[in-house]
Amino acid sequence: MWRRPSPTLPLSLALQGGGAHGAFTWGVLDGLLESGRFHFDAVSGSSAGAMNALLLADGLARGGPEGAREALDRFWDRLAAQLPTEWLIDGDPEQPGLAPGVQMMLQWVHFLSPYQLNPLGLNPLADLLRELVDFERLRRPDALRLYVAATRADTGRLRLFGNAELSVDVALASACLPTLHHAVEIDGQPYWDGGYCANPALFPLVQGGHADDLLIVMLSLLQHPGHPTSAAAIRTRVVEITFNATFQREAALLGQACRLASGSWLSLGPFERRLRRLRCHLIDAQEALGHLGSETKLLAHRPFLLHLKALGRQRATRWMDEHGAALGRRSTVDLETLFG
Repeated sequence: MWRRPSPTLPLSLALQGGGAHGAFTWGVLDGLLESGRFHFDAVSGSSAGAMNALLLADGLARGGPEGAREALDRFWDRLAAQLPTEWLIDGDPEQPGLAPGVQMMLQWVHFLSPYQLNPLGLNPLADLLRELVDFERLRRPDALRLYVAATRADTGRLRLFGNAELSVDVALASACLPTLHHAVEIDGQPYWDGGYCANPALFPLVQGGHADDLLIVMLSLLQHPGHPTSAAAIRTRVVEITFNATFQREAALLGQACRLASGSWLSLGPFERRLRRLRCHLIDAQEALGHLGSETKLLAHRPFLLHLKALGRQRATRWMDEHGAALGRRSTVDLETLFG
């Protein structure tokens, strides 16, 4: 039977984590939602990417695209209100810095664990998520499909939580930096930040998704200027490499798998046919975030977050202008070449 073509393009999303830099992804999502050109099939996310995914899904369930934009606005605005202004130094509101006393306090995380610095395991994010996200709604079969990544602290293995398992604890586990927070226990097992194993996971969107267009929103830098020489800078770069090595390898393998499937003349199974149809796209934050220090990932300062949101919206608009004709037709990034 003849069917009217869908007025919007189905799109799967892979959202990276990056602390306060996740406000850039907030802006990207805001731009995509406002455009009215897409509907979302499935979303994979880790850490801040998982937070954006949860708010996106909850908002869509409550009030469609405008509801999703409102939900994301509300979350980031409330998150910004939790950072004491006395922690910041005066200066450029688009690139704030931490007060010297706070910088000194953060140095203690190299010597004391969160079990010593925060013995009660207090985490204001938990209350914020309970207030703003209806996890019961997200567990329903008709909710936007989500894949939230967390890392088993005892084995180092990835665990992907689907809709049926979503909860406040799952969200906290995905964003649990072990130097700042207690491990989150789920089903008796300890979990840390999902970025260690998947930042974010890509293959679940291929195996379990239906959209043929996959958009990756990447917060980590494609290339760093120079190489670090100080002890502190070396430690920071090691952490950045650790958080992105698995993602880069998975992205390269996905690109290779798509190439091999497309070049095969043999009888293909369902997964190979899925790979042949897959079209990959990328929005990166290299220009927006490349000049920022890693400490700004901790700065949930409203002017800074709004600045990153604006940059994300601009990048999404530029991506749609540059690649709009290719969407639904072909890939606009070669994952194997870029990450291989």
